[in-house]
Amino acid sequence: MPKKIYLPQDEMPTQWYNPMPDLPTPLAPPLNPATMEPLKPEDLSPIFPDSLIAQEMSEERFIDIPEAVLDVYKIWRPSPLVRAEKLEKAIGAKCKIFYKDESGSPAGSHKPNTSVPQAYYNKMEGVERLATETGAGQWGTALSFACSQFDMECVVYMVKVSYEMKPYRKMLINTYGGTIFASPSEETRTGREMLEKDPDCKGSLGLAISEAVEDAATHDNTKYALGSVLNHVLIHQTITGLEVKKQLEMVGEKATHLVACVGGGSNFGGLVFPFLPEKLEGDPVKFIPVEPKACPTLTRGEYRYDFGDMARLTPLVKMHTLGHDFMPAPIHAGGLRYHGDAPIVCNIVEEGLCDPVAYFQTECFEAAKLFLQTEGFLPAPETSHAIKGAIEAAKTAGPDDVVVFLYSGHGMLDLASYDAFNQGLLTNFELPQRDIEEALKACPKVD
Repeated sequence: MPKKIYLPQDEMPTQWYNPMPDLPTPLAPPLNPATMEPLKPEDLSPIFPDSLIAQEMSEERFIDIPEAVLDVYKIWRPSPLVRAEKLEKAIGAKCKIFYKDESGSPAGSHKPNTSVPQAYYNKMEGVERLATETGAGQWGTALSFACSQFDMECVVYMVKVSYEMKPYRKMLINTYGGTIFASPSEETRTGREMLEKDPDCKGSLGLAISEAVEDAATHDNTKYALGSVLNHVLIHQTITGLEVKKQLEMVGEKATHLVACVGGGSNFGGLVFPFLPEKLEGDPVKFIPVEPKACPTLTRGEYRYDFGDMARLTPLVKMHTLGHDFMPAPIHAGGLRYHGDAPIVCNIVEEGLCDPVAYFQTECFEAAKLFLQTEGFLPAPETSHAIKGAIEAAKTAGPDDVVVFLYSGHGMLDLASYDAFNQGLLTNFELPQRDIEEALKACPKVD
């Protein structure tokens, strides 16, 4: 078996998979918070283009990928599926371990899989400028790259704790032509109000989303772009899982465990959704989402309607949530610090189709170090959670099992985090139940 399994470029998927028609229970509709009625397409038009609104609500099982998007995808896609043989030996695994390597994209992560189509669809509708938030900076980098491909402006609100920890992300975003602000910022009413309340606030994804949505709503030439959570984002990410299916078939293998980290759910959904029809037909493949104990949305959050942002500017969606007022601990996996998760992911978790797990950050950094020492590549702190989950799955897997995890991004711009780890400066944080209960009090009550 080859170390790397390459899918020929002419066999790259030309359609995304939409899991919504196949969900065992219908997705709970997003609600207009002003009326508490199901959201109408026109309710979203101030911040999203019509084409993405249509995808958000689509019931078509497959959606064609535009030629212009495929042309940009071909810069790095198809991405390789890699056998992690040295990692297998290091942990004494009886099974095979593969990882889908998304680190070779221009942004160094899976995020351009959706940033490119989002920029394209906005450009086609005359949008000149996109506003967004970013946690660890991977999404902000990806959208800045995509905007550079379609000659658009990009403004990024980056969670302040990550902005301070990861200065090279700012440099890369600026070099692509993007503008970046630490969130909370002085650029929006939401940011200014938070700074008045807490001048030392380190920010959260929920807060950065509020700033980006406000920016889009107050500029006529601007729309909002989100890097995770929403249906259309996860649909775009399914190109990874669709490629994995073809690559496994090329070498006569079948996945028994699919593992990915979860912040908002985009890379996890992108990997597992194409395998959902088979699972619903009885295939025992395990879907394993991995999250930090400091932000345990799927493992300890409540499944209920909540806002997607701190300022309550977004629609209400039904998801596992820690409460939109939740302010996460400043762990180094900044992309996994979101209070909620993608409604589609939460739907299948609630249906018992997933086995979510949570780990401390030092456990994940140890797994990342082992991966670096065996496979040779430095993973992002977020990706380290998937590696930890895959290692744990492999320890109990049998000789006929195949563990596949999504290597969602590299860690070459996260060296400060590894320096802190090497110096023993990282601390573990397990979210107290009382903090969850307190944050959930602010959630709206929906019958």
